[in-house]
Amino acid sequence: MAARFDHTIIASTDPAEMAEFYRDLLEADEAPSWGPFVNVRLPDGVLLQFATPPVEFPPQHYAFRLDDAHFDRARARIAGRDHWADPQRTRPGEINTGHGGRGVYLLDPSGHYLELLTGSYL
Repeated sequence: MAARFDHTIIASTDPAEMAEFYRDLLEADEAPSWGPFVNVRLPDGVLLQFATPPVEFPPQHYAFRLDDAHFDRARARIAGRDHWADPQRTRPGEINTGHGGRGVYLLDPSGHYLELLTGSYL
């Protein structure tokens, strides 16, 4: 079997809020939660686990590829949030058209950098 990405833990200031945010934006499914984890399952089976670590954490970058229709719905959901066309945040309120698709950057409720894109870098 080829290696496949299975799950990741995303440090969260409020795991329930983060799970709801990602579930709504990514149109993901609820998953059983246990221990310190509030879980979300993406349509491809990848599990996102949100938990509060016992230490302060730096922001991370998470990128998700969406089809065009999903990107449009996600864009409508973030209409009231700060978002940028670039990771340097020099083009507020815009999207980019790099790599043969569209992309946008925003911060999630815990301050992580979130990228939504319709085309792959490779």
